[in-house]
Amino acid sequence: MAEPAKKVAQQTEDRLEDLAETVRKKFDKVTEGTYRDRIIAGRFAEDGDHADEPARAETERKQE
Repeated sequence: MAEPAKKVAQQTEDRLEDLAETVRKKFDKVTEGTYRDRIIAGRFAEDGDHADEPARAETERKQE
């Protein structure tokens, strides 16, 4: 690749990285970090035994 093309590609990559960081920061500000924090904490992770599923189904039946 010619030097000018490499330079343009590098500048574009740098701009996209900056844009991605800006979007992340704004998303965290809008959600106050709660969604991201829950994911990191594993709140949405399955524990594997599914012990709470019958209770969840029972709750849904009571609401109907």
